[in-house]
Amino acid sequence: MPDVNALLADLTAENDSLDALVAPLPAARWADPTPAEGWTIAHQIAHLAWTDDQANVAATDPAAFPALLERAIADGPAFVEEGAAAGAAEDPAALLARWRDGRRRMRAALAAVPPGTKLPWFGPPMSAASMATARLMETWAHGEDVAEALGVRRAPTHRLRHVAHIGVRARDFAFGNRGLTPPAEEFRVELTGPSGEVWTWGPEGARQSVTGPALDFCMLVTRRRHRDDLAVTADGPDADRWLGIAQAFAGTPGADPKPGRGV
Repeated sequence: MPDVNALLADLTAENDSLDALVAPLPAARWADPTPAEGWTIAHQIAHLAWTDDQANVAATDPAAFPALLERAIADGPAFVEEGAAAGAAEDPAALLARWRDGRRRMRAALAAVPPGTKLPWFGPPMSAASMATARLMETWAHGEDVAEALGVRRAPTHRLRHVAHIGVRARDFAFGNRGLTPPAEEFRVELTGPSGEVWTWGPEGARQSVTGPALDFCMLVTRRRHRDDLAVTADGPDADRWLGIAQAFAGTPGADPKPGRGV
C-alpha cells in the first residue's frame, strides 16, 4: 500500500517547485501566454487552485461532490475553463495566496482520509494516495507549461515516478476514453529515471512493451509533447497504439500536441 504521507511530501515539494517560479514574478508577467492555447501563467495557477479545491471537497464533504459532477457533465469543458478564467482575473498576489492556502488544506484533508476510503472524482473514484498522485501529476504538467512560458528548463526529479505511475495505470482508461477496447494483456513498461535507475511496471517477458526516458514518457502521458519528439518506443501493435492516445488525466484528451517542440 502506498505511503500517503510520503506521497503528500512529494506533492508539497512539487508545489513548492512551481511556487518558486511564480512567486518572484511581477504582476504583469502573470499575463504571459503559456503553451496551452488561451491560458496565461495566471490561468495555470488558477486551474491548479481550482482543482485543489475540488479535491478538498471530495476528501472532506463527499456528499457534496455529486452536484459538482453533474455540473461538470452539463457544462463540459466550460466547467474547467470558467474556474481558470475566474482565478486568472484575480490580483496575482491574491491568487498566489489562495493557491497556497488551498493546497495546504487539501494536504491536511487527504492525510486525514481513513485507509480504504474511495473519494469521488470526475473520473473513477480514488483513494487518498491516488488523489495525491493525480494532484502531483497535474501540478508537474502545468508547472512545465509555466516553465516553458518563462523559458526555464526544470531539472527532472524522482517525483516523475509518480507521474509515470499514473500514466501506466491509466492505460485502459485512455483506450476507453477514445471508444476503444483496452488490450487484454498487460504491457511491460521500462523507464529510465533521472538518476539512471530503471522503473518497471508489468510482467517481465510480456509480449508487448514500452521503453524510454521517464521524462519523455511523462511528457507523453500528460500530452505536453508530440510522440514524434520523444524517445519513447513501443514493441507490439497495441503498445504502439497506446502511445498515440496515452493520457494520465481524467476528461477529454484535447487537441494533439504540435510536433517540433522537443524536450
